[in-house]
Parts: sequence; C-alpha cells; structure tokens
Amino acid sequence: MFGSARRIWRRAVFAPAVAAVAALSLPAAAQADTALPVKYSSLDALPGVFSSAPPPGANDFSCKPSAAHPRPVVLVEGTSATMALNFNAMSPLLKNNGYCVFALNYGKYGALTAVGDIPTSAGELAVFVDKVLAATGADKVDLVGHSQGGGITPRYYLKFNGGAAKVASLVGLAPSNHGASVSGFADLLKIFPFLQVPLDALGGPAWVQQAPGSAVLTKLNAGGDTMPGVKYTVIASKYDEVVTPYESAFLTGPDVTNITVQNVCDQDYTEHLAIAFDHVALRLMLNALDPAHEVKPTCSQVLPLIGG
Repeated sequence: MFGSARRIWRRAVFAPAVAAVAALSLPAAAQADTALPVKYSSLDALPGVFSSAPPPGANDFSCKPSAAHPRPVVLVEGTSATMALNFNAMSPLLKNNGYCVFALNYGKYGALTAVGDIPTSAGELAVFVDKVLAATGADKVDLVGHSQGGGITPRYYLKFNGGAAKVASLVGLAPSNHGASVSGFADLLKIFPFLQVPLDALGGPAWVQQAPGSAVLTKLNAGGDTMPGVKYTVIASKYDEVVTPYESAFLTGPDVTNITVQNVCDQDYTEHLAIAFDHVALRLMLNALDPAHEVKPTCSQVLPLIGG
C-alpha cells in the first residue's frame, strides 16, 4: 500500500516537471501548434492599453496561409484603442482556427492611436495590407475590425486607396458606418460647432470625422455603402452606446449581411466596448470568414463592458 502511495506521489511531483522539460525541448514548429489561450474578457486585455506590441498570435510574417484559409486576416483597431487591447481575444482565436493573423496600430496622434485623420489612416492601412500580401504570397486579405476599424477607415481604404482589389471581405463589429453619435453627444457639434477645434486638439480628428454628417462620412457614403467584389458582414449590438442608433452600423448593398447579436442570443448584453470580447460575436465573425464551416454560436451570458 505504501509502495503504491510512493509511486503515485512520484508521478504527481515528477510528471509535470518531465513534461515541462519535454515541451522546452520540442522543435519550435511543434510548440507553435499549441493553442493560444483565448480570454473573453476586456479586463484581461487592459494591460494592452500601454502596449505597442501585437496581440497574441498576430504578426508572424513567416506565416503562410493554408489551403483551408488561403487569405490572411488583418485586424483593424477601434478609435483610441491599441491592437493589443482590442484584439486580445480575437487574434488568438483566429490563430487557433488556422488563420495567418496580422494587426497594426494606425492613426497615431500624440500618445494615442487610431484617432488621427481618417483618410491618412486609410493610407496607412493600404501600406500594411500590401506588406502582408507581399510576405504571405496571398492574392487578397480579409479585414476584421472594431468600431472605426470595422467601418469608416477600412471602407475608406476600399473606396479611395484601391483596397477593393485586395480585399475579399470586411467583417465589422459595431462599426461606425453611418456615424457614431455617442448617445447624442455628437449632436452638440451641430449646436456648438466651435467645439470641433478643441476636440480635434485634445482627442484627434477621428472623433469628429465619425460624427453623423461629417465631411469624411458624406464623401465615403456618397454613391452607396459598398464596393463591388467585397463581401460585407456587420455584427452589431442593440445596446451600443457609441454607435447610436445601433442600426446606423448597418450597410446596404449587394453582398451585405447585417446581424444583431441579440437576435442570435438573448442572453448577450454586450455593448460597443465588450463586443470584441463577446464569444457570440466572435463566433459570428468566424462564420463570416468561413461560411462553409459555419457553427451555431453557444448562447450564454455576455456582460456589458466586460464580455464573456
């Protein structure tokens, strides 16, 4: 009996150590096959506020797309976010599902990112996509983004920077396609237009450029929302407090799918910020990228601001 106990104890103590040593001695390729942790919580992503590094799983420029997923996915962050903050769940999830994943910080303005002039940011996205295509050898990419990064900036790139020839699909989570009124705050600019100058100076021009009726949005949406040859998916929440009314996220035109997450799962209370950490929304994103292998999202509670 005591001999058996000693053997069990030895296994309990030494087996993990042996496994750890074995893992360290594995070839790099074998270690890379290990699934990355996917944490559906904005709280886990908070350290990314101070990081300029890519999120887990992103920006391996030696990655070659597989036959199953021949197009790299480029992640485009939302206003004032960083790629590390915005895509802490999305990037490893895509990597675990076999995609080559890339992300960028764009629109730098002072210490902030994704708040600079939107046409200029669209040009930065154009340069980055060309870099990804050159490295991977792919013909096209898929774009996935949140807020500004799922709507106005990539759509500006598609329409005015030649992106439509290089992009197969755009998946936007809570995108500001027809403006972000921030629960009516943007209406103050119409009443007090002199506020635009200090807002630009303090927060960057992208905030004002996303206000409904801005010159940038008017130019972008003139002649229709979409570009030929690109598939569009919009994933929105009826509890969005930034893109308001939330239906303003939706697009019209050919090859457009508009989804309200609460129509898929009534336990999903995500809003504008948490949607990037929402397991329902991210399952819908995967389905949009690979509709041939669509999986019904698991409906379980998702919390506002945090996700889940």
